[in-house]
Amino acid sequence: MPNHNSGTSDGQLRWGILGTGFIAGLQVQDLLDNGFTVQAAGSRSLETSRAFTNRYGIATAYGSYEDLVADPDVDVVYVATPHVFHHANALLALNAGKHVLVEKPFTINAREARDIVDLAAEKGLVVLEAMWTRFLPHMAHLRKILADGLLGEVRKVVASHNQDLPKDPAHRLNDPALGGGALLDLGVYPISFAFDVFGAPQRILTSAAMTTTGVDRQTAAIFEYADGQQALVDCALDSAGNNRAAIIGTAGWVEIEPVWYNPAPFTRYDISGNVVERFDQPVKGRGMQYQAAELERLVREGATARDLLPPGESVAIMAAMDGIRRQIGLVYDADRQL
Repeated sequence: MPNHNSGTSDGQLRWGILGTGFIAGLQVQDLLDNGFTVQAAGSRSLETSRAFTNRYGIATAYGSYEDLVADPDVDVVYVATPHVFHHANALLALNAGKHVLVEKPFTINAREARDIVDLAAEKGLVVLEAMWTRFLPHMAHLRKILADGLLGEVRKVVASHNQDLPKDPAHRLNDPALGGGALLDLGVYPISFAFDVFGAPQRILTSAAMTTTGVDRQTAAIFEYADGQQALVDCALDSAGNNRAAIIGTAGWVEIEPVWYNPAPFTRYDISGNVVERFDQPVKGRGMQYQAAELERLVREGATARDLLPPGESVAIMAAMDGIRRQIGLVYDADRQL
């Protein structure tokens, strides 16, 4: 039976960390620095897991993911493995009765995403995509600006995510077998931002250039919407950029400074280019605590979704990226499974 633990005696949920790589360390540091309870970590090797738990002062180390999710003192599992393993790892945790925070991209494709979302719904568990940008203070304030109509009719979103990343053909970013390419690793940020502002597009126009290993080294897309709105999104893994973003409306625009998907300041301008608002709220650490707080809020409220990033939207984002990959001819092994 699923284990719907309620956490510690003071109601704190206890986190288990599945995967002990770089991103897991960032998340754990923000959890610990902001008062969350990290109970255990699991890796494919006990030695690796112990090194991780020793580094962060975590109580329990496991040498397998199965042992981690079976721990009755773990309420929530954070899946921090490479994309191709998210599907199996999230299903493992859900089948053990744990709520799950899944690193982005949520999965490799929409089919895998639906599997996770359906199982979570069946078991009454929370599953949340760890698109940490969604939950940051500047994004919350941007949504209020949009809801209050301060930009007039919103016509366009522009967002980039360009980095200079490892060129080694064997690196996971360049390996099709590990879900490599700019789109899933980097493009998911501007694509999720476009969904946040406009929802799912009616049509996507795409262009890409590929690496010698067969993944996309850079991809650009235009999302088209029913009332003529557009989102212009681009990503690259072999050339760094300024990584700015903007929302443009008939009454003004907002420009988010680099790096827009990190905690970042932004400026709102009126239609004449005059500054009418400046937002700059310091954030403790990297800002990954906000997504954890959202998951815990859902559990406390007995809810499995809110408007901020419902599971169905994570599926729709994966479906959009599936459509982009069809246009550019990028096929992963998971796409060939029935």
